[in-house]
Amino acid sequence: MKNETYKKTMTIRTRATKIIQAAVALLFALIASVLNSPVMAQSSSTIPENATTRSYGGGWECNLGFQEDAGNCKAIIVPENAFPVKGAYGNGWKCTFGYKETGNRCDAIALPDNAYLTGENYNAGWRCMRGYRAAGNLCRAIVAPANGYLSEQSYGKGWECDRGYQTAGGSCVAIAIPENGYLTDRADGAGWACDRLYRAAGDACVAIVVPENGYLTSARYGSGWKCARGYNASADACVAIAIPEDAHITSGGNDWECNRPLRRQGNLCVEAK
Repeated sequence: MKNETYKKTMTIRTRATKIIQAAVALLFALIASVLNSPVMAQSSSTIPENATTRSYGGGWECNLGFQEDAGNCKAIIVPENAFPVKGAYGNGWKCTFGYKETGNRCDAIALPDNAYLTGENYNAGWRCMRGYRAAGNLCRAIVAPANGYLSEQSYGKGWECDRGYQTAGGSCVAIAIPENGYLTDRADGAGWACDRLYRAAGDACVAIVVPENGYLTSARYGSGWKCARGYNASADACVAIAIPEDAHITSGGNDWECNRPLRRQGNLCVEAK
């Protein structure tokens, strides 16, 4: 019995030893991979040719005109009309102003008349002057109609109508202001609004008739008036709200509700069941 127990104990110890040995081997492999990584390699005291120690963070970095390649600093081939830039990524160079990257070279940007360079390395690399619009590789003049002026926008039609005029196709037509109306600064809509005490009705401004127990509002739509608290609009009049017993006007002022704990049932207040 003792021999069997001893054998089982030795078997368990042997298995435990193998597990520990495997774990230690894995740990040493991880340490070796970290030590051989580019970051750890840069942390070593050996600095490759054409590199300098970083001013912060430790390690080293390649000098301007060189890029890291397998722990060394390889010279960057800078095309004509370009200049080297620092960075571990990208091609290591940028085109000078007036040139655009095309593959591994810098081509001169063809600037049309009435345009200017943007310095951007995307899109065309140029924009049209004010008063001109891009049309393919050209800048065409924007023709503002009579009673119109050039806008600051580089998109759309490129012009706006003077105050008192509206766009109609490619022209600017005068806004017809009805009596008791005035010009607005809105580019959409009729271009005019009615004076206070009047409301729009088609192309005219008609007087607002405020019923008894009503008051004027500032809204430019609807009837132009509202009923006072305790009244509701009915056609062109303000009708008093019929409040049953044990009820009161709501906070909105245009309806009623029952006093608690009663509940509303039709036009009455009844006990809650």
